[in-house]
Amino acid sequence: RRVHGALHFCCMMKATPRYDHLYSERYRDVYPPEEDTFLFLDVLEREEETLLRRDPLVCVELGPGSGCVLTFLAGLLGAERRLYMGVDINSLAAEASRLTMAANHPAAVGEFIVDDMLRSLRSRLRQSIDCLLFNPPYVPTPSSEVGSHGIEAAWAGGVDGREVIDVFLPLVPELLTPGGGTLYMVALRENRPDEIVATLRGLGLAAEILHGRDAGIETLCVLRAVAP
Repeated sequence: RRVHGALHFCCMMKATPRYDHLYSERYRDVYPPEEDTFLFLDVLEREEETLLRRDPLVCVELGPGSGCVLTFLAGLLGAERRLYMGVDINSLAAEASRLTMAANHPAAVGEFIVDDMLRSLRSRLRQSIDCLLFNPPYVPTPSSEVGSHGIEAAWAGGVDGREVIDVFLPLVPELLTPGGGTLYMVALRENRPDEIVATLRGLGLAAEILHGRDAGIETLCVLRAVAP
């Protein structure tokens, strides 16, 4: 998805979470923060006022990888009264995310779980997620590469980069809290983000593209969808 060490196109004013532990050999198969991560942080910072007004108490990130995005959200919202949950198919990513949160916000209540697309948690979290974050595996790849439990799970998106996204989209209304539960999701131009927005609207959500930019060879954007 990214060449590690490439330039980061980031306009944030708030500090990026510390993640020094990711340089350990143990976490070589954990996707490090790159341009898509930093775009996500930038958009969340732009959304800070909206997020604080909605006051989400249950915040979940699917596929947190390094945990940088969920940890940044905790920095925007604060640790008190909130649950921050990261769910990743890669067990080392779940572990790394826990360490990232602990290194930056030790008072935060965090749960970091190994699971595939919230499969074992859907009944527990049904219509209970106030803020849902997802930087999906969006890179177009052969279908055979989808579903890995290693670092490939961070980018292998199958045909048009949509195979994981298309499984995820119908779950969104089931997961978000009615009356304002919000999804923020990264998409690539090749994923046809306008079509994703139309799908989310067809599911009854208020969806739009918030912000996008070129990042190296990729054109990325972040979508927002809000439950009625």
